[in-house]
Amino acid sequence: MRSEADELLEALEEAIEIGHRADIPVEIYHLKAVAEHNYDKMHRVIERIDGVRATGQDVTADMYPYPASGTGLSTVLPTWVAADGKFFDNLKDSDVQAQIHREIEDIGGEISRRPDQVAPVGFKKQEQQEYVGKRLSEIADVRNQHWVDATIDLLLAEGQRIFTIYHTMSEENTRLQLQLPWIKVSTDAGGVDPEWAKAEGPLHPRSYGSYPRVLGRYVREERLMSLEECIRKMTSSVANRLSLFDRGRLQLGCFADVVVFDPDTVIDRSTFDDSHQLSVGIRDVFVNGVGVLEEGKHTGATPGVFVKGPGG
Repeated sequence: MRSEADELLEALEEAIEIGHRADIPVEIYHLKAVAEHNYDKMHRVIERIDGVRATGQDVTADMYPYPASGTGLSTVLPTWVAADGKFFDNLKDSDVQAQIHREIEDIGGEISRRPDQVAPVGFKKQEQQEYVGKRLSEIADVRNQHWVDATIDLLLAEGQRIFTIYHTMSEENTRLQLQLPWIKVSTDAGGVDPEWAKAEGPLHPRSYGSYPRVLGRYVREERLMSLEECIRKMTSSVANRLSLFDRGRLQLGCFADVVVFDPDTVIDRSTFDDSHQLSVGIRDVFVNGVGVLEEGKHTGATPGVFVKGPGG
């Protein structure tokens, strides 16, 4: 959506209107309410979605099970800095830098009001490694800079967006959302192996733990939903949304994509402080009917294929 923070409700209305006028399904991607003063808006978001669904409009959403998001440090700056695809060239301009300061100081930013909640971790250059694990406010103090100046200088020095963890969401909302029947569990993290990925720096723990976290913490420990409902949110609900009706179910005629896990032990181990930890409790995995994980060990098989369908 256009906004997940100060204009969350307005962005929701825009998405609903687009879906209604175009007569197409609406999928709200990574539903969240960002920044503490916006947390209570989630109740109004849920009420509004429930309302339009009751009228027959197809509106659903997905989420990842963490109270923090992960994207580039560049997102704390106004979006117009990236005009014409010249983000770094524009950022070098002293007039642009001055305008960034004025805009942030005059009206603030949806995420950037709290640099103490922003944790850049994706530094590539050796001279910036000392900042890994620190919040943006701490980095600015170490550099004796305003946090906006520190952000600009770091982005220019790195020449890349700098992957960053934003601790700007509510655990209470995370629990609330997971229980909704129209929510799907999701993650947009790529697959990684700690044997090589650890050397590349910290990641958002969703890269390792999204689904085991829900199964272990929110189902087994907190009993927020049944195991069966949780699995539906991770499998058939997702496949059906993409019009992939031959995946996501243990059913004759469907592709045999199967995960065998122990519901008594499955849990995530990856954390924001120590992200490169594999989850436990997953025993076997079959992709297209071929075993790729047996007794927790990779078989070396690579039976995966590009999956495509008609979409919504």
